[in-house]
Amino acid sequence: MGFVDKMRNKFKMGKGRAREKTGRATGNVSMETKGEAERLSGGARQVAEQVKDAGKSARRATKP
Repeated sequence: MGFVDKMRNKFKMGKGRAREKTGRATGNVSMETKGEAERLSGGARQVAEQVKDAGKSARRATKP
């Protein structure tokens, strides 16, 4: 996974977490839900990139 992709996913997770906490503090359920969705989306992208990297590493390791 590239550095830019890692930072983009971390930023998305942080932004979602902030939006979620703000929604919870203000009692805005919609904002809280959108923040949670954004946070989970960033995490899922990060996991997908890590799986892709692991596949590349395994392919390189088995290459003669």
